[in-house]
Amino acid sequence: MSNLREEIQRRRTFAIISHPDAGKTTLTEKFLLYGGAIAQAGAVKGKKNSRAATSDWMEIEKQRGISVTSSVMQFQYDGFCINILDTPGHQDFSEDTYRTLMAADSAVVVIDGSKGVEAQTRKLFKVCAMRHIPIFTFVNKMDRDARDPFDLLEELERELGIDTYAMNWPIGSGKEFQGVYDRKGSRILFFSGISGKNRADVMEVQLDDPQVGEIIGEKRHAQLAEDVELLGAGRDFDMEAVRGGTLSPVFFGSALTNFGVEPFLEEFLHMTTSPLARTADCGEIDTFGKDFSAFVFKIQANMNKAHRDRLAFMRICSGKFERDSEVLHVQGNKKMRLSQPQQLMASEREIVDEAYAGDIIGVFDPGIFSIGDTISVPGKPFRFAPIPTFAPEHFCRVSPKDTMKRKQFIKGTEQIAQEGAIQIFKVPYTGMEEVIVGVVGTLQLDVFQYRMKNEYGVDLRMENLPYETLRFITACPVSDPKDLNLSSDAELLEDYRGHSLLVFASLWSIDFIKKRNPGLELSETLQD
Repeated sequence: MSNLREEIQRRRTFAIISHPDAGKTTLTEKFLLYGGAIAQAGAVKGKKNSRAATSDWMEIEKQRGISVTSSVMQFQYDGFCINILDTPGHQDFSEDTYRTLMAADSAVVVIDGSKGVEAQTRKLFKVCAMRHIPIFTFVNKMDRDARDPFDLLEELERELGIDTYAMNWPIGSGKEFQGVYDRKGSRILFFSGISGKNRADVMEVQLDDPQVGEIIGEKRHAQLAEDVELLGAGRDFDMEAVRGGTLSPVFFGSALTNFGVEPFLEEFLHMTTSPLARTADCGEIDTFGKDFSAFVFKIQANMNKAHRDRLAFMRICSGKFERDSEVLHVQGNKKMRLSQPQQLMASEREIVDEAYAGDIIGVFDPGIFSIGDTISVPGKPFRFAPIPTFAPEHFCRVSPKDTMKRKQFIKGTEQIAQEGAIQIFKVPYTGMEEVIVGVVGTLQLDVFQYRMKNEYGVDLRMENLPYETLRFITACPVSDPKDLNLSSDAELLEDYRGHSLLVFASLWSIDFIKKRNPGLELSETLQD
């Protein structure tokens, strides 16, 4: 039992989130570099050539240079076992990102030092705040001309509604970026090293050392001393506030050149907690309890093109998982053995024999798992709190160009929908030859079209629809919803479970339809 506790205590599971292009995937790579998981980092910009980032596996990601799926990676560093969830930064992928945050115990928000807080960062920050998980901020790209650090801190507090505490302070920016002042150790860390592929060399000097002025110049030395004094007049560091998600420790650095990355990683690992307890319908599940439990937060098909497989990603919430041991799939009320559990480095996998609370494993899914499903030990069923879904904001009528490919079309749309990347609907009393696809963001439609062609060999005919929002029918004044009195800017559809719903071209038309159909009750979500 003591070994179980030790193993769980050394786990750290966190998500890295940011606005597109703030350098999140690069930072992930550098963590792997320092953890010894990779020997040399492949800059994300190199995607047009042979080197692509380790955490991007889907062909479309390598082509476009963006992350569109959440990657899961594990590595060891300084006695810690670290699980990183690298989330898509693109604004269209908020749903996949949201689910990934449900599997994390803390979050690292990466911010571009020249741009500050951007729209997508606000959205993701809200999700972290809702879960009250610790939020750490890494102000990246200090090797480029950046904004005044005090302005950045003020903007973080104003825009994200959270207090900040600068753990270190940058010395210059752009070509002048030489290092950081570490407040806790009252020391200056000077970085050198031209290439970001290997570890940065560090020289450590105390702030009052006479050679500081020689290295950075007297003017900058005086400015640094003034900044440090100003910071000292601010709020005190409060570990409880960090754990409660109301105070964000801020670090400055450059992921591309590795300046400031290792000090950040070391400090971060000591400030974050071991895996947190999870809420279920029977109360709180103890992380250190001996009974294994997990929930599915992501499903991904065709990660290995050669095998046409489907993986369900599970976050282990309590106890120890052992390969081939019997578990219970609660929603399906079915006992099973998870015989080939895998841990991943993007698309590179290895079979694992055991895993502990805090770890993420991928198991082969023959089509039985859904997002949010609970796995427990036989004889002790319970359900973890459900993962919310987002209502789609873009709709498209989709059919195969080649009607002979109907079977592949149905299989592809259903599989991609089960992953949660798209939602599929159809007109009542019709087959699946034509479906209406709903997505949170339009890039998901591009990915859907790309995957249908590459993974299922189906070219699509796609027609954008004018609808912007949907509502489920919870009470209907007529026996058959098709007899509702609808206007031209609304349409009756049903989801794959047969629930009736209406899609609308505007929020205004919702009230209009309700007035035309007294007794009609609509809901944004559906609780099963």
